[in-house]
Amino acid sequence: MMEFQLAGFGGQGIMVMGQVMCYAGLESEGKHVSWFPSYGAEMRGGTANCAVVISDEEIGSPVIGKPDVIVVMNNPSLLKFEKDVKPGGHLFVNSTLVDRKPTRDDINIINIPANEIAGELGSGRVANMVILGALVEKTGIVKMDSVKKALEAHLPKRHHRLLPMNYDALEKGAELVRG
Repeated sequence: MMEFQLAGFGGQGIMVMGQVMCYAGLESEGKHVSWFPSYGAEMRGGTANCAVVISDEEIGSPVIGKPDVIVVMNNPSLLKFEKDVKPGGHLFVNSTLVDRKPTRDDINIINIPANEIAGELGSGRVANMVILGALVEKTGIVKMDSVKKALEAHLPKRHHRLLPMNYDALEKGAELVRG
């Protein structure tokens, strides 16, 4: 079982990232999944985060305490969630937008210039897929092919023209952490 906390501003694709992870685990790999969203009180541009659990066994609760992996897409998310990463866990940082250095030395910090790479691909809107590609490659929680299938199955048909860019973003993120 692995627990994830994904966090950023509304509009950064945080919820989509979590949903795609869950769809990939459930539909392609037969895993048990849990997705628990949380939104700030603001109407637009507020905070958004979600807890994701992916497991080979049944999941008792969607509430998580010390996640194995945390993704932070902005400074407020780093400030709020850095302390929660399990010792030895992974903290994925969108280094394009996060200008503060994490303070912990007992976790693996993976800096990903997600917005920069997304811009190079043609749209800042795929920054979430850059981070997701890195996360999937680093953790192995699901297969990249499962993520791509989940995107194709759940992205509205009118947006399927964007699938190649999303796939490129996933691959660019994976390349950054491949070692």
